[in-house]
Amino acid sequence: MTKKINLAIVGATGTVGETMLSILEQRKFPIANLYLLASANSAGKRLQFCGEYIRVIDAASFDFSKADIGLFSAGAAVSKQYAPLAVEQGCIVIDNTSAFRLDADVPLVVPEVNAAAISQYQARRIIANPNCSTIQMLVAIKPIYDAVGINRINVATYQAVSGSGKQAIDELAGQVGHLLNGRTAENKVYSQRIAFNVLPEIDGYEANGYTREEMKMVWETQKVLDDAAITVNPTAVRVPVFFGHSEAIHLETAAPISVERVRELLAAAPGVTVVDERKPGGYPSAAMYATAQDDVFVGRIRADISHPNGINLWVVADNVRKGAALNAVQIAEQILNEYAADLY
Repeated sequence: MTKKINLAIVGATGTVGETMLSILEQRKFPIANLYLLASANSAGKRLQFCGEYIRVIDAASFDFSKADIGLFSAGAAVSKQYAPLAVEQGCIVIDNTSAFRLDADVPLVVPEVNAAAISQYQARRIIANPNCSTIQMLVAIKPIYDAVGINRINVATYQAVSGSGKQAIDELAGQVGHLLNGRTAENKVYSQRIAFNVLPEIDGYEANGYTREEMKMVWETQKVLDDAAITVNPTAVRVPVFFGHSEAIHLETAAPISVERVRELLAAAPGVTVVDERKPGGYPSAAMYATAQDDVFVGRIRADISHPNGINLWVVADNVRKGAALNAVQIAEQILNEYAADLY
């Protein structure tokens, strides 16, 4: 990546947007001009990047022909409004919302899993990021899927409040403070108090009784793996953790595979770190391992004693980094490496 490009971030003042800025700086992404876009309420705010302060622009007034690539992370409604406009004006959109994930002509990409799908972006010039929980699960299981196949996935997620944005982070912090000081804690973001609690409800309910967050993991897994036959049985849970999602994953593989072989595959997999010692604390946790880290961490690897082809995994990752910001930046890097001719 030698030639610099013009880059826009839509939703730059949000949790994911600010993390994108940090990652772009850390990875020395080649930027000629950087445009930070947000709502009118945030316009005029200044954010730091590479030692300079850049003023935030109202997305409604921005000319997207100035940008080669746009990283969108301001909510599905904003993406639906501005992504088509950006494309019309010549910008390639990498979208971090649910707006286009299931559109047949929009590739849904996790670079460690299905990087080749990026080539399909020319149809709409939009590439979608999967849901954060789907991303970390697929990074962890893809080596096993490639080796022996997977018929069924049972997964329970333990998702940090940062997945709901800054208001949820503030709500958890505020509730903890109130409760520890003997005061009543109010809940606005979530349907019940999240502090010192666990909520088996993320997003609205579908007709089948699953929440939309759970069904995202079903639909997105099948699309990313290009495998309509793989079945997923998810339970999505919100926990009082600020950053880092955790998942208990139970796989039913198409052919037997040993725990030792699973460890070998995961240890060699891109974007995966194995932390699997059978001793107290010999496993990854969201707060101690995943927070502010790029990799997906896997531990508690063991055979399922109830199924001959069963493998159990404990998987943690930073939901804001790998689950959102980093994945988008990795896609942008791939475009620069393999499809640069479309940019200039």
